[in-house]
Amino acid sequence: MAIDPDKLNEFLGKAIVDFGATFNAALIRIGDRLGLYKALAAAGPQTPAGLARKTGTAERYIREWLSAQAAGGYVTYDAPSGTFHLSEEQAFAMADENSPAFLPGAFQVALASVKAEDAIAERFKTGKGMGWHEHHPELFVGTERFFRPGYAANLISAWIPALEGVEAKLKSGGRVADVGCGLGASTILMAKSYPKSEFVGFDYHDKSIETAKQRAKEAGVADRIRFEVAKAKDYPGKDYDFVTFFDCLHDMGDPAGASSHVRGSLKKDGTWMIVEPNAGDKLEDNLHPIGRAFYGASTLLCTPASLSQEVGLALGAQAGEKRLREVVTSGGFTRFRRATETPFNLIFEARP
Repeated sequence: MAIDPDKLNEFLGKAIVDFGATFNAALIRIGDRLGLYKALAAAGPQTPAGLARKTGTAERYIREWLSAQAAGGYVTYDAPSGTFHLSEEQAFAMADENSPAFLPGAFQVALASVKAEDAIAERFKTGKGMGWHEHHPELFVGTERFFRPGYAANLISAWIPALEGVEAKLKSGGRVADVGCGLGASTILMAKSYPKSEFVGFDYHDKSIETAKQRAKEAGVADRIRFEVAKAKDYPGKDYDFVTFFDCLHDMGDPAGASSHVRGSLKKDGTWMIVEPNAGDKLEDNLHPIGRAFYGASTLLCTPASLSQEVGLALGAQAGEKRLREVVTSGGFTRFRRATETPFNLIFEARP
């Protein structure tokens, strides 16, 4: 066996990045939980002692945390003054929860996911699934925090306007079912933007529905939203003008069955919007950092979730447009198109 030293060093360089990133994920979560990023963004350049005083934390831990963050490029260090600060870009991504680039929620999802390492390793041997509800509770909160900024940035301004006639219906008053609504971020966003419409959010996870109801009250839209525990294949109601699936179709055991149920719940001129992770149809199309992140999440979360349900089709988070089209049209939809996209999502419109 002949080892090329340059290729070996290149590979080891990638590995050391991942080695450090594994530790850094926990440090980012700590910084998020303790408000370190927000305090640093608000206060400007700080010494470790200064940031510790502002956050009620121990200076020695803060010094090590700041050093690690600076080494990873998440915090900026100024050697002459011995202070640390966030650049505008770092603050935008790490400290502003309303930013479309807000990152801590993504790391919260990742850390919650890896808590299931032992359980998922066992599933590798047995082929059995692991339901969404079986994961650590941090996953549910982190998922909402991860997806909410992107929905807030795109849903009302770009995604719904890209659909044929939907925006006008929602403005005049339509009936909407948000299926797989989780903690209700997407449902609440639509209800706030279209006050004349009526919304119902469905999710099979009862704890998420409890939280969604509380979130709706806090947002002042509880009068326009109902949240109910129901699955995608049997949620109640008919004659919906608009049905939405946000980043959840690929998690379902029987997505074709869900498609058929959506078809039966829509009005003849109704619309189904499906938001899915951005992916090409071929594996080689997805061999890049975004694909890597989605395949990782799919291995720990999406594929086990589907395998835990009836049929267990296990589309995975990188199913691609061709496969999704097959699933949707098998449920009776005759029109399917890519309405728009972002670097992270594909937004599809399906009509009867």
